Amino acid sequence: MWPQLRSERGASAVEFAFIAPLLILFAVGIAEFGRAFQVQGTLSAAAREGVRTMALQNDPTAARSMVRSVASSLTPSVTDGEIAISPASCPLTYTTGASVRVSISYRLTFFTGLFGAGVNLNASGVMRCNG
Repeated sequence: MWPQLRSERGASAVEFAFIAPLLILFAVGIAEFGRAFQVQGTLSAAAREGVRTMALQNDPTAARSMVRSVASSLTPSVTDGEIAISPASCPLTYTTGASVRVSISYRLTFFTGLFGAGVNLNASGVMRCNG
């Protein structure tokens, strides 16, 4: 029995050497997906708060500022060029069905580059004007 165990002494190390890269790739994939999921949630919350600000205050500058404030944890930060507001302002008088949309397009770069350079994430919020 002992001689047979001696001949298989390094088998565990060789098997681990074959499996370790797969385990590392799996762990990195989970981390990248988790980060993308968190960033998407942040963008959705930012779009929701931005459209709420736009619908109530009818101020595109304040809406963009709110989006940047809510998404302040993102690196790189959300820029004004990534925030689209349509229409540019809410009607001053109540119009049935009049609504405003805030859309955010954000480029998320991956940490490792193992799954590509990055992915484009989009979020939008729609709300009826004047609350």
